[in-house]
Amino acid sequence: MKHLFGGLQWAVFLIATSIAAPIAIAHAFGMDVTETALFVQRTILVLGIACMVQAFIGHRLPINEGPAGLWWGIFVVYAGMVGVIYPTAKDSLQALQSGMMYSGVLFILLAVFGLVSKMKKLFTPAVTFTYLLLLVLQLSGTFISGMLGIEGKGDPIDGTVVFGSIAVIIITFITMNHKVTWVSKYSVLLSIGLGWLIFLLLGKTTSFSSHSERLIELPKLLVYGKPIWDSGMFVTAVFITLLLIANMMASIRVMENLFKKGFSISAPDRVKEGSIASGINHLFAGLFSAIGPVPISGAAGFVSATRLVSMIPFVVGSIIIVAITFFPDVMSLFATLPAPVAYAVTFAIFTKMVEMAFNELASDPNQSQAYKVAAFGLMIGVGLMSVPAESMAGLPNVLVATLSNGLITGTIIAIVIEQFLLKRYKGIRRY
Repeated sequence: MKHLFGGLQWAVFLIATSIAAPIAIAHAFGMDVTETALFVQRTILVLGIACMVQAFIGHRLPINEGPAGLWWGIFVVYAGMVGVIYPTAKDSLQALQSGMMYSGVLFILLAVFGLVSKMKKLFTPAVTFTYLLLLVLQLSGTFISGMLGIEGKGDPIDGTVVFGSIAVIIITFITMNHKVTWVSKYSVLLSIGLGWLIFLLLGKTTSFSSHSERLIELPKLLVYGKPIWDSGMFVTAVFITLLLIANMMASIRVMENLFKKGFSISAPDRVKEGSIASGINHLFAGLFSAIGPVPISGAAGFVSATRLVSMIPFVVGSIIIVAITFFPDVMSLFATLPAPVAYAVTFAIFTKMVEMAFNELASDPNQSQAYKVAAFGLMIGVGLMSVPAESMAGLPNVLVATLSNGLITGTIIAIVIEQFLLKRYKGIRRY
């Protein structure tokens, strides 16, 4: 029974932190209600499958998969190309669908030829600190806006939503740090459940409505047509895959460090296997016409808060995710979860990520160098976060996807600066 509740908690956490991406992308492409529901269904299905693939043949760590932010950005860029480069939205989505498959093959090839294993050495404590802090800074604006009831530009702050969000944050912190073991262990599930009830009482929930006449509906394959060759998409996929590998390795390193420092567990090095699994997952994403998944670093905060280190609840949660996608009404019910509740609970969980970030920085043997590396990465990463997306409109798609993501760009800058300093230091010593 405890594994079932743990699995349910993982399932709710995965959906709560992942459902926004497919809805936003569907809106960008002008999908109707039914198309949006089916796109969400396929994406959540792929995420559930991806978690199981990683659990059985990949990195074998309790790290949930989520829609890759980089692919999210590329989807939005390609939505803007409809009527310009691609005649219809379907043609643009067909290219993106093919891009997932290109990326899947690249993931596997890079792992087989050993590049992924070499890249892991680049994720030192200073780089991991930079990545974690940029991750929190990048998402904090979204969390705060959601908890204030701001859905779009120019929306006023909703006092009722603010009150409910504060209540959910307080509940989450209380349950996370509760002395009773089962309360802290299922803190996320309890917080989301109680938060949902609070927003129901406040009249801030969306009414449930079914978008399908069938009780069970199987997701369709290759919704936008057969895979095609698109040279522009291939170039984009190459670059995005390299960045996603960096993202994946950062998530794995964060969880490995949590296991070691928080639970005295030494996780085996399975970065190569994790990359192969990510390749398989991207092939599934292309096959089901969904968004490419990536291991989510926020899982470390979830595990730290709930103490769920066992893989059994994680696998159970993945199975639940896959199972509910076949029931449209269940998916529609989860879609009514008030966004501020998800943001408030995730906000509390991410405070753990800040703690982990500073612990990483403190563990670096060369503090002076670590500060320099972090300074460059953070200043450039945070600076790019404040640059309007419209200002990058004239740049190539690959650059737009990269520079518009301060998290990835800042992390890459930190890696480059640290490697430069290391080589310079070695050169001085030899001299």
